[in-house]
Amino acid sequence: MNGSHRSALRRQLRTARRALSPQQQHKASQQLWRQLAQHPLFRRSRHIAFYLANDGEIDPAILMEHARRLGKQCYLPVITGWPANRMHFQRLTAQQQWITNRFGIREPLVDPRLQTRPWRLDLVLMPLVGFDEFGNRLGMGGGFYDRTFAFRRLRKHWTGPQLLGLAHHCQKVAQLPAAAWDIPLDGIVSDQQIILVK
Repeated sequence: MNGSHRSALRRQLRTARRALSPQQQHKASQQLWRQLAQHPLFRRSRHIAFYLANDGEIDPAILMEHARRLGKQCYLPVITGWPANRMHFQRLTAQQQWITNRFGIREPLVDPRLQTRPWRLDLVLMPLVGFDEFGNRLGMGGGFYDRTFAFRRLRKHWTGPQLLGLAHHCQKVAQLPAAAWDIPLDGIVSDQQIILVK
């Protein structure tokens, strides 16, 4: 799939998820919680990275609140300008302070003392624009997750973290040819199904 085709598909799928009504979005968030809350991958994970939904993304907020009530350590991505365009994962605290990043997305006020290395996480729940049942993910195009988890290429049988893409079912496509830099997912969870690919 060439760059222009990826861009066209990205626009089409973003339009589809933004077209969902607030009621549909809320129902999808509840369904996502039902799909994952009792799944062994979630239940055995102690350190879990979430994201704050934006641009029509399926919202893991209900699941994150559930995780916090269970005493799990919850993290959110923060983007730093140095080194250029790096993403770190920062643990949420009870007195969390917030900022709006350069993409207009809320994120925790950067505090390196609360950040952890990505390989120390147990489970990473990632937003996406499109997915297929083979674990291929089409992101927003910034490459933040691919760069952050590029270390997974260094070992054939990396044990963690587990990378799960979260999406609305309408974001599923038949097949997404992977780009050379893409880090494949271990699974996808939509409001309708769980697909584990490894």
